[in-house]
Amino acid sequence: MIRSLAQWNVKRASEGKKPVNIGIGLNTDVVVAGEIGAVKRTNYTIIGDGVNLAARLESACKQYAARILISEFTYKKLRGTYRTREIDLVVVKGKTKPVAAYEVLDYHDDESFPNLMDVVNQFKDGVAKYRAGKWDAAIEAFRAALRLNPHDKLSEIYIERCEKLKLDPPQGEWDGVWVMEEK
Repeated sequence: MIRSLAQWNVKRASEGKKPVNIGIGLNTDVVVAGEIGAVKRTNYTIIGDGVNLAARLESACKQYAARILISEFTYKKLRGTYRTREIDLVVVKGKTKPVAAYEVLDYHDDESFPNLMDVVNQFKDGVAKYRAGKWDAAIEAFRAALRLNPHDKLSEIYIERCEKLKLDPPQGEWDGVWVMEEK
């Protein structure tokens, strides 16, 4: 979908139109599916906590400058090899337990994301240092990721987050969990 969207956006740009951007949130869980509504007006839909988490991940794509986010539950069910990176431990709105969120990067090529696996490794190192509360070391790892790919917005986001945490350190024991305030 993301690759097709990129091709379509090239066509739109040639027609003087603005690009269309989307985020995709995926979660694996048990849900309720079926017709819901009155006799004359029904919709086929799915409901449940699993759907809510997928919707929160879709919304989080904007906050993390990502196109595809998946939950740890989907990540654990993947079969095969996928290029991903764990982006955060998040508590989504309406919940109290953190969930690991992963960014799927398979749609990228060398042009859209140079040095992808090297960036992923530097980013992983930065996240480990971030979770350990080592802000300066984390910033350096994220800067190393940016040297490999200057357009990696997620590394920029983490640098800003670390800078804020340096100025206003978390109270009590730091667990590295980010609480999302928005849906």
